Amino acid sequence: MGEILLEVATDVPFGHGVPAQLGISGDALNVAASAAAAGARVGLLAVLTDDDLGQAITARIRGLGVSTELLKYRSGQQGVYLVHCDPDGQREFSYARSGSVGSSLGPDDVDPAVFAAAGAVIAGGIACAISASSRAAVVKAAQVSSRFVFDPNYRPRLTTVEEATAVLAELAPKAFLVTPSFPGETSALLATSSPQEAAAKLRSLGTANIAVTCGAEGIQLESETGSAWIDSIPAPAVVDQTGAGDAFVGTLTARLVLGDALSDAARYGAAAASLVVGGKGGTGFIPTLAQTRAHAASPANALNGGGLPSHV
Repeated sequence: MGEILLEVATDVPFGHGVPAQLGISGDALNVAASAAAAGARVGLLAVLTDDDLGQAITARIRGLGVSTELLKYRSGQQGVYLVHCDPDGQREFSYARSGSVGSSLGPDDVDPAVFAAAGAVIAGGIACAISASSRAAVVKAAQVSSRFVFDPNYRPRLTTVEEATAVLAELAPKAFLVTPSFPGETSALLATSSPQEAAAKLRSLGTANIAVTCGAEGIQLESETGSAWIDSIPAPAVVDQTGAGDAFVGTLTARLVLGDALSDAARYGAAAASLVVGGKGGTGFIPTLAQTRAHAASPANALNGGGLPSHV
């Protein structure tokens, strides 16, 4: 569940007449697409505009293998983000999402029967930050879901560290899985200085399972059965890091629901994340389960080190 965004991307700084590519993205869609590719049946709760653009986005969602039955349609403005390279070649983002139709998501949009029956429900800090009603929808989802997965996805442009910390403290006790990133989110939201300390603190708050992503180093796992470290997996090619963390969360959750052990599911999540960066845009390339498994099993990827892109 969350907000879907229109993506406008260029390979050069924005200016009149520069060519741009239109895409559909947003953390909720990136997660859903990756979970579907990992073998799960996936539905997406989001609000789209009730016009041709909304229908075009719906078609893209369906094309990614995600059910559109939970989508809502209302009058309003679709959220947009623009991504481009600055003169030094670094990617930068600009958002136009204030008052977007996606931010009208509310508790009444959460069907308790549907959410209770789901193998897992995934929501993120962005959905909590875009509006009070969307945050209330996420809280309701956490209360009625049998397995609630929360990705803090802290964005300083959207919320304060105090608000993001309060959201995490409220949702962590209800969560089956939380996936913060180290060091950015763990230091800001948990006041911890190591992945192990962050995982232990979330366990003390009541979270059942934790996967702390540590950029190019790997992933720290914590559960009732103990701790484990998963090495990162090198990316065959890096074109665009957008959506890598979302691919990790979607793949990890899907494989857990389908019966994989936490460590195996995290390994597949790391492999999917390192493949996603080979495409342009949040959903430019979503690897199949066969591709993810082959990448995770490659002898070269059994070595330490690698290039899992930063969760944030």
